[in-house]
Amino acid sequence: MIRPATLADVPAVLAFWNPLIETTAVGFSPTPHTVESLGAMLAARQAEGRGFFVAEIAGQVAGFASYDQFRKGLGYARSMEHTIILAPAARGQGVGRALMAAIEDHARARGAHLMVAGVSAENPAGLAFHAAVGYAEAGRISEAGYKFGRFIDLVLMQKRL
Repeated sequence: MIRPATLADVPAVLAFWNPLIETTAVGFSPTPHTVESLGAMLAARQAEGRGFFVAEIAGQVAGFASYDQFRKGLGYARSMEHTIILAPAARGQGVGRALMAAIEDHARARGAHLMVAGVSAENPAGLAFHAAVGYAEAGRISEAGYKFGRFIDLVLMQKRL
């Protein structure tokens, strides 16, 4: 089941997101989220009318997807960038596709024209997933990220809504 996230979902999201932050280069931030920081992100996105959805499997939060404006300023008001993270047990079950459909539909209904994904070049599963749901590579920024003592390319992918 896909539904809007609530503050009560924050601890469950942290349980599968923070280990990815701490142990992988799928994202470049070295700092885990806290209940406060993720709660503030959720509240801010909802206040702006952006989507923040969770997927539930057997009553447990198994993933989330959210989006916000790609860059600041009115010129980018119709371009959004998303984040999608799944718990390990939810991968390969269609949960990611359902979450992507939810945020794309939500953004489209609010006038968004473009959805952008910034994917670490060290995340082949993320690149393949985005390609499978209709995203095309728009560019690659060489050595844009830095984590674990090395520079990592950022692959920008896009989909017109």
